[in-house]
Parts: sequence; C-alpha cells; structure tokens
Amino acid sequence: MEQQQDKKLETKRIVLYLAITFLITYGLEIGVIWPMAKNTSMAASQTLQLVISLMMFIPALGVLITRLITKEGFKNAKLKPHFKGHIRFYVLAWAGPVVFTIFGAFLYFILYPNRFDPSMQSMIDLALSQYEQMGVTGVTEDQIRVQFMTQLAVGVFLAPLLNGIACFGEEWGWRGYLLPKMKEKMPMLPMLLVNGVIWGLWHAPLTAIGHNYGVGYWGFPFTGILAMCVFCITMGVLLSYVSLKADSVWPAVIGHGAINGFAAVGQYYHKGTVNPFVGPIPTGIIGGSGFLIAAVVLAYFLVRKGGKKA
Repeated sequence: MEQQQDKKLETKRIVLYLAITFLITYGLEIGVIWPMAKNTSMAASQTLQLVISLMMFIPALGVLITRLITKEGFKNAKLKPHFKGHIRFYVLAWAGPVVFTIFGAFLYFILYPNRFDPSMQSMIDLALSQYEQMGVTGVTEDQIRVQFMTQLAVGVFLAPLLNGIACFGEEWGWRGYLLPKMKEKMPMLPMLLVNGVIWGLWHAPLTAIGHNYGVGYWGFPFTGILAMCVFCITMGVLLSYVSLKADSVWPAVIGHGAINGFAAVGQYYHKGTVNPFVGPIPTGIIGGSGFLIAAVVLAYFLVRKGGKKA
C-alpha cells in the first residue's frame, strides 16, 4: 500500500512540475516575448535574446516550486558531481558536441561543396551590416574574421563552463528532476523519446516566432515545432546518457553548454543563406547527423543496461 502511495505521489510530482513549468513559460513567452519580437530594431533584438536566455531558468524554478509544494526536499536533487569513476562522461559531454557538430558540418559540405566558403565571407558581410545598423564604423573584415575564430576557440574550450549557469536552469529540470522520475515509470526507449518531445514542446512558442528555424517555411510553425522535437530527442539522448551514468545533473549542464557554444560553426563557413532544416548547423537533418548517430548508439547502451550508473 505504501509503495502504491509513493508511486502516486511521484506521478503527482511529474504532472505538477510539467504544469508549473509550461504555464510559466508559455505565459511569459506569449505575453512578453511575442510582443517584443515584433520590434525589429537591433537594440530590441539584443534585449529579446537576453530575455530568451533568462527563460532557461524556468525549468529550475519549476523544480524548486514542485519540491516545496510536495515537501519532497532536496536529498535526491542530483547536484553532487560524482567525479570519481565518471570523468569519461564529463569528457563525452564536453568534447562530444564539438565532434558531432563538426561531423555533421563536414558531411553537409561534402554533399554541397559549392556552399563551402573557407573565407567566411557571408558571415563577415552579415556582421558588417549589423555594425552599420549600430552606427559602428571602421571595423575591418580581418578584425571580424579574428573575432569569429576567437568565438570558435571559446566554443571549444570555455563555452561548456560559460554557458553552464543558464544551461543549469534547463538541465536541473529536464535531466536532474524529470528524467529520473520518468525512468521509474517507463521503459528506457519510450522514456527517452517522451522526455525529448516534452523538451521540444517547451520551446514551441519560441519556435513559433522564428527562433531556430525562422519563419515562412512550409507548414510554419508546426513543421518547425516538429523539427524542434526531433532535435531535442536527439540532443536529449546524449544529455540523458551522461546524466544517468554519472547520476548527476552536471555532465548534462556541460553538454548543453557545449552544444549551444559550438553549434554555429558550420554557419560560419556557409555561402549564402543557411537552411536550418538541412544544415550545416545541428538543427538540420544533415548537420545533426553526428548527433543522430551518437543518439542511436547511446540509446542502445542505455536500453541494454537500463540506465544503470557506471
């Protein structure tokens, strides 16, 4: 009887957590971010990006509220790093996104060699246009090229840590709280798929204003939302794997930071307009092929071992 009550309480916590997180997110995005997105000025765009970054803390807020309401406490909060015996999962979380992103971009440019531009001229022209809009003059192409190369270096060596604060906001929710509870309710493979779909649908209002996929494409915005769910399933398997294996949220935080910090590398070398549904960035079917292959392999290992700690 007590076991059944515990299971019902865990189900209640899952439902409550999702309700809180989605209601706060959708309310703020529809009520605040959508009106902001109508202002196309450079200053408004920068403010919008800042607000979107702050939205990443809502899943963590949902965890806090749910734990307090249900008197769950914080003993099982998945906040201990558990470095001992698990360093390989931190390495995978840090380096994996870089390798998988490069693989997808490389495959894309093999298939579309006429779109590869080692001089990064399209991105340089875009940057110069943005500087002009801001009234900044005297910036040279070489300076912008150095800036891009510096950003790539930061993406490899520092982004997993620099992005960690914002990424913790999401990961403590999706991988630190929701994932372990779902793992006790569902078989591993369906759980990974459902967890990824939930994560993707959480992004739906942003996708509907053009975040990640733009606007005006066929089936807008529903095909974009669907693509975002596929993207989140794929990325979610990697983040779930390292989190479950280390029994800690921190490898997922690092992995999420690495993904965000290095995802644009293919775009830097792309000639013309990027199609986010194709590549060379990881949101595309080709650009994300490295992550997709990794997701299949890691999901196999999780299903085979049931997500047990290493």
